[in-house]
Amino acid sequence: MTQTPTAQTPAQGQARAHFTVPAKHPMVTVLGSGDALLRVIEKAFPAADIHVRGNEISAVGDAGEVALVQRLFDEMMLVLRTGQPMTEDAVERSIAMLRASENGEGDGQETPAEVLTQNILSSRGRTIRPKTLNQKRYVDAIDKHTIVFGIGPAGTGKTYLAMAKAVQALQSKQVNRIILTRPAVEAGERLGFLPGTLYEKIDPYLRPLYDALHDMLDPDSIPRLMAAGTIEVAPLAYMRGRTLNDAFIILDEAQNTSAEQMKMFLTRLGFDSKIVITGDVTQVDLPSGTKSGLRQVQEILEGVDDVHFSRLTSHDVVRHKLVGRIVDAYEKYDSENGSENGSHKPRGKAGHKGL
Repeated sequence: MTQTPTAQTPAQGQARAHFTVPAKHPMVTVLGSGDALLRVIEKAFPAADIHVRGNEISAVGDAGEVALVQRLFDEMMLVLRTGQPMTEDAVERSIAMLRASENGEGDGQETPAEVLTQNILSSRGRTIRPKTLNQKRYVDAIDKHTIVFGIGPAGTGKTYLAMAKAVQALQSKQVNRIILTRPAVEAGERLGFLPGTLYEKIDPYLRPLYDALHDMLDPDSIPRLMAAGTIEVAPLAYMRGRTLNDAFIILDEAQNTSAEQMKMFLTRLGFDSKIVITGDVTQVDLPSGTKSGLRQVQEILEGVDDVHFSRLTSHDVVRHKLVGRIVDAYEKYDSENGSENGSHKPRGKAGHKGL
């Protein structure tokens, strides 16, 4: 950031934008501690020269870049007015959304401020909300459709956001119970060699679902809710023969269902229920020759009324930035080498993969 006492005059072919930060917002909330947010903006817009004087911000340079800088500061102020702080990650995601809109990607209806301020669930001093445009559309689809598929790589929040919507639906009395299920396919023959009761043997495969629940609910209330049947966490095999009414049902790791298991699960749907199915079709752990039910169901149900497919990508990864790059690298490798069945080698012990 260049501190200057005079406004810079644009050269021929350049444009200038001017922005005033309201006095009630300290400049540190806009520029970041030690100008950290500003450095992110300057790096993203090298063709725009940004200057500050007091609470006045100006940008001079390429017309298209300057217009995006203006829009970015407008969006940042909309977020700040809600009381939510801006972070480096939020600024980077806002810039990505604005550039995507500028390039004609998507329908352009959602703005960064709308995405970043949509609260799903507030619990234990923290708020769960979407962080990318695709995540917001995924969350909106859950509101609008009875069956939603969230398909994407690890770290895109597909299971975590679905669980937040389930808890929200339970707390607002839209449903009477939450059912969380996963195929325990990775156990296979090894299940019999694990110590303990059947539940204790299966527990490692369901542990990530328990962990997410503890993020969203008072941990002391979870045993009581599970004892009452309000929350049920069970392997997919336990769904057979049941009709699930008044429930929010989540099937996680759906890439590890067979075609028969997927059909069985979908036909459990009862009245006043909602189903969200999540999975990553590049991480199939099924035995060789077994077709993933998640792969097949896309061919069968695409276009069916009240069924929606939300597809997330490496751009929606909300973990360390390197995770997104790793996902892209694997996709490039698969496309160049034609990996068998589009999947990688099994991951080993279940429960170690994140949500």
